[in-house]
Amino acid sequence: MKTAVITGGSGSIGEALVNEFAKDFRVVFTYLSNEKKARETAEKYGAEAVPCDLTLKSDVNRLLKCVSSCDLLINNAGISSLGLFTDLSDDELYSIIDTDMISAMKLTKAVLPLMIRERRGNIINISSIWGVYGGSCEVAYSSAKAGLIGFTKALSKELGCSGIRVNCIAPGFIKSNMNSSLTEEEVTAFAEGTSLGKIGNPSDVALAARYLYEAEFVTGQVLGVDGGF
Repeated sequence: MKTAVITGGSGSIGEALVNEFAKDFRVVFTYLSNEKKARETAEKYGAEAVPCDLTLKSDVNRLLKCVSSCDLLINNAGISSLGLFTDLSDDELYSIIDTDMISAMKLTKAVLPLMIRERRGNIINISSIWGVYGGSCEVAYSSAKAGLIGFTKALSKELGCSGIRVNCIAPGFIKSNMNSSLTEEEVTAFAEGTSLGKIGNPSDVALAARYLYEAEFVTGQVLGVDGGF
């Protein structure tokens, strides 16, 4: 059976990704702190949950011991912080950049030998519309997500000759735990800013990931799942 590694599997989008690919993959997903949710997700979809701080090399090495091959890697884990850039502490800045971009690059580098050995594989990075357009009061998050886009485009050129495709998804406003603190008025404003006049669901991102996995002539692309933001 094919193996998929999905980071951030205990979040809303992460759970949808686990659900989508557990249908025909052995899914190993990571979580950081929400053990209860991770165990529920693992049991519900027949997946394997691995506690992992992706910023720690020791945790990444422990994760890799759980997989002998990797057909699909989805770098989905991420954190955000709302506030003025001038109020952002150095520790917060480093944490966001490290979690949202650097850790994805490190995990990809660690997994690549498994893919190169087989001369096949898929890597999907979950960015954000803020990585495309930039978001006020989310400067560090926007910067990290923009970095993922650049990483995707450059790495796809490097790995094409090895039969490995690298793509990126840039979700818009998705109904998720990350956005649960927003007011009804703020959610309505986001919906009105889209061509479709609505917000997205985690399953929309999962279906986009399925497309990118199956589209054999697509690499180095950024797929917006944003309702026409």
